[in-house]
Amino acid sequence: MKLEGRHAIVTGASMGLGAEIARHFVDEGASVLVCARSERSLAGTCEELKRRMRPAQALRAVRCDVSDARQVDRMVEEALAAFGKIDVLVNNAGVYGPLGRLEEVSWTDWVSAIEINLLGTVYPCRAVLPHFRARRYGKIINLSGGGATNALPRVSAYAASKAAVVRFTETLALEVAEDRIDVNAVAPGALKTRLTEELLAAGPERVGAAFHERMRKLSDEGGTPLSKGAELCVYLASAESDGITGKLLSAVWDPWRDLAGRRKDLEGTDVYTLRRIVPKDRGLSWGND
Repeated sequence: MKLEGRHAIVTGASMGLGAEIARHFVDEGASVLVCARSERSLAGTCEELKRRMRPAQALRAVRCDVSDARQVDRMVEEALAAFGKIDVLVNNAGVYGPLGRLEEVSWTDWVSAIEINLLGTVYPCRAVLPHFRARRYGKIINLSGGGATNALPRVSAYAASKAAVVRFTETLALEVAEDRIDVNAVAPGALKTRLTEELLAAGPERVGAAFHERMRKLSDEGGTPLSKGAELCVYLASAESDGITGKLLSAVWDPWRDLAGRRKDLEGTDVYTLRRIVPKDRGLSWGND
């Protein structure tokens, strides 16, 4: 019961990875507030979570568009009213945004994707920080993805917003370190979710033949199990990971289960962070002066 007695907010929790994170949190003893843009879409998830809960745990479901600051404020107020405290914030809500060439997609949709993916991560952090600072403790987990570390032609709003989320994570981690607040980003792997189906439905003409084929193969093979990302989120929400902060961790490739014993190696280094590659990093002799 790694999260027994802890209270968490999980955004975008009506389906997919968000719902899986909520399940894992409940199974590990946490009380959880789940949110999504549609309260109706949360109903099935909530029914399942209730069946998994023990008497000491509590569950709340709140309709919240994370790109709307007023709705986020109300969500945080409701969590504090229901639980008395918040220990963990998981910013999972996200969209791919418009698919296609930058000059051809809807500008309104492009901006909306930034508002949901980036501002919908930043503002919930801002909303919980006064509470975390007052308690001198807190855990913030921001969901990243392939868009943060790879160029994604024709999926530019998603790629730009997710890269920004990681740099924001690194920056905020330094800003709040003295208050013992850990802030990390999670790359959950190549998931087969509703977003994957959106990409496939868009067709190779809009997302590019190579990317579409990659998504088709992912869909056929089933993708990375949702549980891998959820398990990493449990670790980062638990006391076991205290002091590990400012990192982008891959649920699939990184040895995150062993990081508690490697804190000294991680402190003050750029391991698991976004950094510029210079010629010498690739064995080239020019540009090193």
